[in-house]
Amino acid sequence: MDPTNNSSSSSSSPSRYESQKRRDWDTFGQYLRNNKPPLSFAHFNPSHVLEFLHYLDQFGKTKIHILTCPYFGVPNPPTACPCPFRQAWGSLDALVGRLRAAYDEHGGNPETNPFGAPEVRRFLREVRDFQAKSRGISYEKKRKRPKQKQQEDRQQE
Repeated sequence: MDPTNNSSSSSSSPSRYESQKRRDWDTFGQYLRNNKPPLSFAHFNPSHVLEFLHYLDQFGKTKIHILTCPYFGVPNPPTACPCPFRQAWGSLDALVGRLRAAYDEHGGNPETNPFGAPEVRRFLREVRDFQAKSRGISYEKKRKRPKQKQQEDRQQE
C-alpha cells in the first residue's frame, strides 16, 4: 500500500476529501509564502491562521448583514442590501478541520496544532453565532439521544 494514499488501492485516485485537503494545504502554503515577510510552515502560529481566515472572506458568497442593516436578523429579506459577502461558518469550520488534519499528516505536532488552538476555535464559534443572528437563524447543537431511548422508540414503532 502506498503510504501517501490512504485509500485501499494505490492505483485509485484520492477521495474528494483528500483532494480538497491537499488543495487547502497548498492554498495555505501559498498564503504563507506571499506573507510579508514570507513564513515557513515551521514558523506560523494561530494568529496567522486567523489572518488567513479573514483573508478568505473576500471570496465569500454568503450575505452577512451588519448590525445597522434593517435586515439584520431577517431570514429572507425582501430586497437586496449593501451588506458584505463572507465565507459561511460551515465552510470555514470544514476548512479548519481539513487543515488541522493536513498539519498532522505533514509532521506537525498534534498537541501544538495551530488550527486547533483555542483562539481559532473561539473565532469559529463567534463567526457561527454572529452569522446565525445576522441571518435570523437559530443555531442549536444537535444532541445524541441515549441508546436506551432510541431502542425504546424503535420497539414502539
